[in-house]
Amino acid sequence: MQIKKILIANRGEIALRVMRSAREMGIRTVAVYSEADRNALHVRYADEAVCIGPAASAQSYLKGDKIIDVCKKLGVDAIHPGYGFLSENAAFAKAVGEAGIVFIGPSPESIRIMGDKLTAKAAVSKFNIPMVPGTPDAVTDITEAKRICDKIGYPVLIKASAGGGGKGMRVVDHPQDFEEQMQRAVSEATSAFGDGSVFIEKYIISPKHIEIQVLGDQHGNIVHLFERECSVQRRHQKVVEEAPSSVLTPQIREAMGESAVDVARACNYFGAGTVEFIVDENLNFYFLEMNTRLQVEHPVTEQITGVDLVKEQIRIAQGEKLSFRQEDLKIHGHALEIRVYAEDPANNFLPDIGRLQTYVRPQGPGIRVDDGFEQGMDIPIYYDPMIAKLITFAKNREEAISRMIRAIDEYQVSGVQTTLGFCKFVMQHPAFVSGKFYTNFVARHFTPQQLETPFENEAQLAAALVARLLIQQKQTEAVPVTQPVNAGQRSWKKNRL
Repeated sequence: MQIKKILIANRGEIALRVMRSAREMGIRTVAVYSEADRNALHVRYADEAVCIGPAASAQSYLKGDKIIDVCKKLGVDAIHPGYGFLSENAAFAKAVGEAGIVFIGPSPESIRIMGDKLTAKAAVSKFNIPMVPGTPDAVTDITEAKRICDKIGYPVLIKASAGGGGKGMRVVDHPQDFEEQMQRAVSEATSAFGDGSVFIEKYIISPKHIEIQVLGDQHGNIVHLFERECSVQRRHQKVVEEAPSSVLTPQIREAMGESAVDVARACNYFGAGTVEFIVDENLNFYFLEMNTRLQVEHPVTEQITGVDLVKEQIRIAQGEKLSFRQEDLKIHGHALEIRVYAEDPANNFLPDIGRLQTYVRPQGPGIRVDDGFEQGMDIPIYYDPMIAKLITFAKNREEAISRMIRAIDEYQVSGVQTTLGFCKFVMQHPAFVSGKFYTNFVARHFTPQQLETPFENEAQLAAALVARLLIQQKQTEAVPVTQPVNAGQRSWKKNRL
């Protein structure tokens, strides 16, 4: 079918991203928004916009029934869920289809299978895909769990079966700590996902987080679009991403790509998805999970392949076949992405809120900014604190890093604390530059003192500058001396020191 009108069931930069690609395809767009986002850019630029509830996401962006009702009233053909919120909700995807609306994403069954880490492992077990040693099922018996840990060896990782984002995850280094950490993991998983199921894996020391982008159509064709490295993280969430990885050999890249395609085949996947792997110091890779949606870091893949992933999602949802084969895809250049969060790196990356008193994006060749804010807008407390994604692209990694440092220096943001300074620290750190960095980069290399300047904050710096100007003004007015002037010239005052 030909999609003519898309509702974007999301907010911020991803809503704008989908909107722009859809418009280029001649498709009209509908935005839904909460009361907190009434003045948001995605609301302003959509062809139509509807308020669906109060600021809290549980009363707005997570109200699938309201979103479907809006679609029916406005004659919407399809829903793009973006990422987060309802993007990996199998029940919502099923309800969308039952309402006669196209869900721009995979089937509800694919989402269900890959949405649970244990179910996902079971699905891909028939393929020759490396797995981290651990339990095949959820564990509930403490005694049996301890026996398994003793067998695979400490340290071990306790992980929630449902959800992600580092919630319900605990690293255990010693047997005497296991019981307490397991109870905490179960409690956190129950609170975050309503499901306290956890499983155990061998904890890979000094791992890299490398993921593969896949695309599949509804005719059985699946390709991968190479890898992204996402090893610089805080609280198990990504802050810096790049494509391609600086450490993979062509042989390992091909093997990981083939494994990712097999994972997609295991659940009859179509649409855009990401298969995540853990890679150890010897470049052995292990299947981690599959995200059945577009990823935040998708721009770096777009930059190195030239493929608009959002447009491909829409074409696949319309029933079209992929217009390219695996052999048609090549890596061109190098791309980096940093997430500009409203967070204070000097205070354990705690979120910050406030008004963007200054907000000026960097510009120039090879620079892309995906955001949903303008100067004067407020950063709301209700949602993820990401302000923007800053992407640089160049012919090689060294030039992409240099371009990123320049772009960070030109990015002007005041009114809230941001991760820009931290990201510059990363770009300049020898471990990152060499490529020899791992998911423990922050714990191993970063301390808040490394971001300190002679002035604690912008307010102190501004006050110092004003004081200096006042002193100079008083000195000037204290000893005025009128100088002789030539014809056509004006007189001036000069300090006599």
